[in-house]
Amino acid sequence: MPVLHNRVSNDELRALMLAETEARVTLSFYKYFRIAHPQAFRDELYKVMTGLSVFGRVYIAAEGINAQVSVPQNRFAAFKSALYAADAALEGLRLNIALDDDGKSFWVLRMKVRERIVADGITDPTFDPSDVGHYLNAGQVNDMADDPQTLFVDMRNHYEYEVGHFEHAIEIPSDTFREQLPMAVEMLEKDKGKNIVMYCTGGIRCEKASAYMRHHGFANVYHVEGGIIEYARRAREQGLPLRFTGKNFVFDQRLGERITPDVIAHCHQCGASCDTHVNCLNQGCNLLFIQCPACAQRYRGCCSAACRDELALPPDERRARRAGRENGVKIFNKSRQRLSLTRPGDKPEETDGR
Repeated sequence: MPVLHNRVSNDELRALMLAETEARVTLSFYKYFRIAHPQAFRDELYKVMTGLSVFGRVYIAAEGINAQVSVPQNRFAAFKSALYAADAALEGLRLNIALDDDGKSFWVLRMKVRERIVADGITDPTFDPSDVGHYLNAGQVNDMADDPQTLFVDMRNHYEYEVGHFEHAIEIPSDTFREQLPMAVEMLEKDKGKNIVMYCTGGIRCEKASAYMRHHGFANVYHVEGGIIEYARRAREQGLPLRFTGKNFVFDQRLGERITPDVIAHCHQCGASCDTHVNCLNQGCNLLFIQCPACAQRYRGCCSAACRDELALPPDERRARRAGRENGVKIFNKSRQRLSLTRPGDKPEETDGR
């Protein structure tokens, strides 16, 4: 049987993608449905997507599929037909087309079989993921945003909320979805009589979260159909005011797509107005954080003076320093002080970034 995974290096694949002249479309989709044999389903779909030069990240589990992919524009119709034909449950599936896209979002196809398509930590056998809240379209979302008896709840991670969110939305401060679910129940317990509108990037997390809230006795639970991506698209098409402010974080090379011109976040190093996420150029760190152009120049794309100085070392010395080092969470979280903030005029050496 042929090896059904990529065998070319990431650097080569990225160079090939950047050299492409053919337009691509970035999109995401998900579906909760029963897959009897996830590995076999994955292998068949892998062959189809490879044949169509699809790049991206696809997770498959017994509970369904979750994908973010880049498709050549002239093969989009063929991709759509092939996806719909893969299983009867996928016929007519909504595809969330990226809002701010240059087609350079992915350069390799990675398809993995997992226990869950979204890691939720739910072990209760009585939980029914199909008992979801009511869908809301863009117009209904705006109507609910004006209702004082309605609470908007952001089911994304803290670093996603930081750069953009719905007006007055409640943040569930955590690094993972599995942490958020019980936190949301606890934080909203006193508001069980209100309307609860849950949202996320493309709909997959808030759909399951709505079912979890209903499982815990919340009656008036709603979720934004298609998440932020579909909401913004439909609101623009219909000439509706956008009630989401800022940037929508996305999990690909772009790291964000602009919804409104507002910049509501700040550089994690100097505090300047900025909402550009980057990864520390020091591969031994790779921390995800927000960095303004001035700090990018000052720290040479690194999160700290320590990482900047380490990156300047000869490769052998750099590897020796990194050996056995534990980096921990590779996402900046103010509450955990993973990155010391610096201000204009501070000495770079005073920032250790650890």
